[in-house]
Amino acid sequence: MQSWTTVFVAVVVQALPFLVLGVLLSAAIAVLVPPSFFARALPARPTAAVPVAGLAGAVLPGCECASVPVAGALVRRGVTPAAALTFLLSAPAINPVVLTATAVAFPGAPEMVLARFAAGLLVACAMGWLWQRLGRADWLRPPSRETYGGQGRGAAFWGSVRHDVLHAGGFLVLGAMAAATLKAVVPDGWLRVAAGHPVLAVLALALLAVVLSVCSEADAFLAASLTHFSPTARLAFLVVGPMVDLKLVAMQTAVFGRGFALRFAPVTFVVAVAGAVLTGAVLL
Repeated sequence: MQSWTTVFVAVVVQALPFLVLGVLLSAAIAVLVPPSFFARALPARPTAAVPVAGLAGAVLPGCECASVPVAGALVRRGVTPAAALTFLLSAPAINPVVLTATAVAFPGAPEMVLARFAAGLLVACAMGWLWQRLGRADWLRPPSRETYGGQGRGAAFWGSVRHDVLHAGGFLVLGAMAAATLKAVVPDGWLRVAAGHPVLAVLALALLAVVLSVCSEADAFLAASLTHFSPTARLAFLVVGPMVDLKLVAMQTAVFGRGFALRFAPVTFVVAVAGAVLTGAVLL
């Protein structure tokens, strides 16, 4: 019990400041930056708009809870769906808050920060280009209303902050409890069996990221606690989590429709795992 408490408190205390900062910044962007700005800033050609949208996600902080409605607003304002979906994946995966949290969680390992950035951008752009080539308009049901319509900016800002703190904070606590349980209860032999097999280790942590649904501002601290696993397996956890997890699939279903989520999430999972393995082989 002492070991469980130590891991749980350590993960929560380390991750909470980054979670709060990410929520505040994402709420400010969602409320203060008009969606039409992104439509004007992106190139007209969809092929060129995809990498620009991916890099925009690296500049503009936002958690998973904010990226889905923002992507829906972009589609509604006329942004090509390929670019909007690229932003949806890159914003929570490689934004400055997430990369800073990763650097703090992995001190002395700048290659993990670089690998997370490279893999996240690669996967986001790959999914954007795949959607441009293979996606169909009837698979995507854009939202029909403004996310913050009818509210003042102050009320919308604090409403967004309250929503994201309650949801993301709850998932952080659940994720910290799961990590602590994994460290304190599961026999080391079991973990070593999974960690000792390269393919099984990557798949195990990728599936764990989907189930835990930890906010991207906090997942690096959970990954850092999984010391039995290889850097590539932990990179898979960091790449898959912000792009495919249970809460994201639910939000995508609500915003874009069930047909979209059932097609988009499985393909994103496969591409994210492949991108993490490829990047890990080169950089880690």
